[in-house]
Amino acid sequence: MNKTISLLFGTVLFTSVSLAQNYQLIWSDEFNSTNINTSNWTYDIGGHGWGNNELEYYTNRTENAKVVNGNLLIIARKESYGSNNYTSARLKTQGLKSFTYGKIEANIKLPSGKGLWPAFWMLGNNITQVSWPKCGEIDIMEHINTSSIIYGTMHWDNNGHVSSGGNYWGVGVQNFHVYSIEWNPQSINWFVDGSKYWSVNITNGVSNTGAFHQPFFIILNLAVGGNWPGNPDSTTPMPDSMFVDYVRVYQTTPTNVEKTQQINNFSLEQNYPNPFNPLTIIKYSIADAGNVSIKVFDLLGKEVTQLVNKYHQEGNFSVQFDASKLSSGVYIYSLSSGSFYQSRKLMLIK
Repeated sequence: MNKTISLLFGTVLFTSVSLAQNYQLIWSDEFNSTNINTSNWTYDIGGHGWGNNELEYYTNRTENAKVVNGNLLIIARKESYGSNNYTSARLKTQGLKSFTYGKIEANIKLPSGKGLWPAFWMLGNNITQVSWPKCGEIDIMEHINTSSIIYGTMHWDNNGHVSSGGNYWGVGVQNFHVYSIEWNPQSINWFVDGSKYWSVNITNGVSNTGAFHQPFFIILNLAVGGNWPGNPDSTTPMPDSMFVDYVRVYQTTPTNVEKTQQINNFSLEQNYPNPFNPLTIIKYSIADAGNVSIKVFDLLGKEVTQLVNKYHQEGNFSVQFDASKLSSGVYIYSLSSGSFYQSRKLMLIK
């Protein structure tokens, strides 16, 4: 969503994923209730320009965001509110739902008018700790003004703000279209209605893209004005709305990986090697598909890192723990999934 400098093209190598993927839905909001689901969405509120000299004041009023006939409506209005002349809404899953990797998609019908800037995008969970752009940003869909162009972009820090993005032409934005990314440890790929138009390599944090191997939360908003689209004028329809039919998140399982045995129990194995410095491997088994968390704590119970925070299918897994930034000592690592919890000790000797 940030457009503080021009996009940098060709700064990141392209890649394609040859491994077939089996997508399974892990989370969605179909907007079939009468109200916005507050277990999924919260609001950004304010009118300070949002780093882009935007003109709207974001509110949590039903005048600016509501569910109607199975769609989320985000409504921009021309009205005096605080010191702003426009209002709108910006919804996010921050603090409620976050995701690392997968297929993230939404079926959206966009407004079209001078100065309008709808977006479907993501920010790194750690934005409050490291700030933007170090947290990383994935713009799944952005549109400005009355064009038929959809933009997909990623922003990050590489000795300063850099970005890489592509665009998809000829979209009738005032009809519903599915905007999506397919995100895996090797790449992020952008699609409109299943047609791929952009890809960026993030393998092993190449070009300092390590931010894109961490959890991200989802944002939906309709901005008014700003550095990129410019200001609305007398031709801009007001009020105007962004319609969201659904937002869905899928996780992927490589289809060429065979399940050699049925997993009957959850288990957390002793790390190996142990003692270690600074790398060790933690193996674990998941008996039932669900959200999985592996955390590391010091002996006072303070969390020092989270190694896993994602949805897993049944199976055997492993994760590498890099303790290069920690002091020597005994630490506790834990596995939790559903009602299952197990912890073990490990020893770091430097």
